[in-house]
Amino acid sequence: MFRFTVVACAIAAVFAAPFDKALDSEWEAYKGTYKKNYVSKEEESLRRLIWEDNLQFVQSHNLQADRGVHTFWLGMNEYADMGIKEFVAVTNGYKQNVTGVSKCGHYMAPNNIELTDLPDTVDWRDKGYVTPIKNQGQCGSCWSFSATGSLEGQHFRKTQTLVSLSEKNLMDCSEKEGNHGCHGGLMDQAFAYVIQNKGIDTEQSYPYEPRDGICRFKRENVGATEVSCMDIEHESETDLQKAVAMEGPISVAIDAGHRSFQLYRSGIYKEPQCSSIRLDHGVLAVGYGSEMDEDYWLVKNSWGTSWGSEGYVKMARNDRNMCGIATQASFPTV
Repeated sequence: MFRFTVVACAIAAVFAAPFDKALDSEWEAYKGTYKKNYVSKEEESLRRLIWEDNLQFVQSHNLQADRGVHTFWLGMNEYADMGIKEFVAVTNGYKQNVTGVSKCGHYMAPNNIELTDLPDTVDWRDKGYVTPIKNQGQCGSCWSFSATGSLEGQHFRKTQTLVSLSEKNLMDCSEKEGNHGCHGGLMDQAFAYVIQNKGIDTEQSYPYEPRDGICRFKRENVGATEVSCMDIEHESETDLQKAVAMEGPISVAIDAGHRSFQLYRSGIYKEPQCSSIRLDHGVLAVGYGSEMDEDYWLVKNSWGTSWGSEGYVKMARNDRNMCGIATQASFPTV
């Protein structure tokens, strides 16, 4: 419905604004690369205008980044034919907990461990804790990918076997816990479902689809179980760093409602307009490090490998809780 409204409202603008003919071949290449098929000439015209506007934004930003104004660069990915409001509406499905009541316990970061005792760099991909990049499609199911990511890591930590777990199982079956499939949810509520249900099915047995459906959980297909979950101290990057270093990949929520994030390509993401409290997207912190005297969090997204650095983003660390990455962090225990 949202996309239809966008198209309908923009038809007048489509005919009012001419295309840049010099970009014809680049537009055709873009459509071919990402297998874009539009339902009408009007929609393609609209997508072309949005794409051209995003291209100008990318080029302008990258010129500034090359001069040192920014610490990150942008690129034209499969989402470059979408406006930011439309994009956020169909992909960012993290719903903040307005009750303030958590379903998880409180993580007690060891007081006797100083940050200087931790490794300078952590990347759980190198240790086998992280499944390949997944793609949620145009569905606000980010919360389920964040939840499975941290549970996959904890399951590997216990068993030394990496099992890809079913986001669709969480989407279809955790409504009682407060989740709403493509219309959003919370990682802690997903953890609560797995605890109550005594397991979650494997991705192979319950494959992902970017749409809501009926619950098809089967006990014989369980890939992991969970006994509890832990919330990390709100807004504490210190405790988050300890958890990432000592526990494994951690579910985090961020403010991803910016065109700079939609079109992120590389570098350390630092968006001055980012909020530390208005969170809308669930992702997975799989490590941290520093480069060129800038600290970063290594974050796994669920928008496919064409987005960011093969599906990952480096987000500024120790920079006023950039985009709220430490505001609502949690992980399961198995």
